[in-house]
Amino acid sequence: MKLIGPFRDSGYTVDKLELFRGADTAAAAVALADCEVVQLAAGEAIEDAVRARLYIVLSGMLEVETDGHAGTSDGNVNRILPGESVGEQSVLDDAANLDAVHAVEETCLLVIESQLAWELIDQSNAVARNLLRLMSFRIRAANALLRRRQKLGEFYRQLSLNDTLTGLYNRAWLADMLPKLVGRARAQGSPLSLLMVDLDNFKKFNDTHGHLVGDAALCAAANVIRDGLRPSDFAVRYGGEELMAVLPETTVELARMVADRLCHQMREAVLFPDMRVPMPHLTACFGVAVLDPNGDETSLIEAADAALYRAKEAGRNCVSV
Repeated sequence: MKLIGPFRDSGYTVDKLELFRGADTAAAAVALADCEVVQLAAGEAIEDAVRARLYIVLSGMLEVETDGHAGTSDGNVNRILPGESVGEQSVLDDAANLDAVHAVEETCLLVIESQLAWELIDQSNAVARNLLRLMSFRIRAANALLRRRQKLGEFYRQLSLNDTLTGLYNRAWLADMLPKLVGRARAQGSPLSLLMVDLDNFKKFNDTHGHLVGDAALCAAANVIRDGLRPSDFAVRYGGEELMAVLPETTVELARMVADRLCHQMREAVLFPDMRVPMPHLTACFGVAVLDPNGDETSLIEAADAALYRAKEAGRNCVSV
């Protein structure tokens, strides 16, 4: 940061500065006469972690990266143009600036110490109004950025709860949501059923047709499960070739009917729309369980898994409760 000299000798005028719009410019020029004017080279940062100061851009341009010094920046920057200022929050808080500020190009700055800034605020209603208007704008901009971050965060959170191949919910979703669904079912005294689904001989299927066809088979099976459920139900990829359906407010009898229908639809699933390609068929085992009145999510999964094992023992391509 290179010292140019006092503001009185800089050739710049107060009427170009946003903070003094509508204020007594002659009085402001007198108050600012001894303030330093400094120059930053392109890319040079303002390194001032001790004192609270107000910087007004006289020429050039600054970029402000919020919380850059604190290591929490997400890459969002604000540009400060000639006549605009930075550091107002530091002056109001009487604390060092935590934002990373650097010059986009060669930039001249008017430096106003915190004590003088407060004197200007006390002496001029116009300066106080301009500062309030600027802070209001900054707060609105910060709130808008926060809302965008929240929406983006929710988008990525939802993304993390879905299986990338099939689009079904994944095991992380199940670990988060199944205890809540169990708790709600127990509180309301309503049934909660679970279908555990395992594609038959899937390793052999992969070895015979290749992993790309295996992925297509998983997606086809996932579509069968998803499309065969109510909007209030949940389809999950539990892991590998194991899928799951969570059925709130569903008795074991109704869950058995759903499983029978899905088992039939699985056999009818079309893997290749091009009929010139030999079409392997999908089959699956279904294990059905309903939440015990004194049970929890672990016992529910264990019961469905035990039913699935019985379906495998019965010759696969069938449903067991």
